[in-house]
Amino acid sequence: MPHDFEWQEETLGSEDFYREDVEDLLQEGAWKEGFNEWSEYTSLDDEQVRLVDDLGLFQAFDFYWDPTEDRLRFDAPTVPDDWRERDATESLSSSTVSMIDGALDDLGRTVQEVLEDYLERNDEASNYGWGEETYGSRGE
Repeated sequence: MPHDFEWQEETLGSEDFYREDVEDLLQEGAWKEGFNEWSEYTSLDDEQVRLVDDLGLFQAFDFYWDPTEDRLRFDAPTVPDDWRERDATESLSSSTVSMIDGALDDLGRTVQEVLEDYLERNDEASNYGWGEETYGSRGE
């Protein structure tokens, strides 16, 4: 069930000062590693994974550093509210939609854990200056 992840570029504001670093880590393998780990235990079947992919939900994940809480966070996408009106999803039940939403949240947590491992390794190698010291030195 491997899935190649193409990160969507977007215009970022100053509040997103670590987002590019997080995106780099996702592209360097954190997404693929987390996705592969998740795919080993997810309750979604191949058809449901294809549906999630067709809906563009894998690409809609948002991983970012929250400077207020000084930690990595993510926002997981959900099946669109109008799923009953869409041809691709009209045959789903409410419980299946809830299961897919839960699986997407699990995927986000799994990738977040992998990202945290990548951050620790990079921090040890001094490639990234994460945390309060760097945040404070930026004057933000």
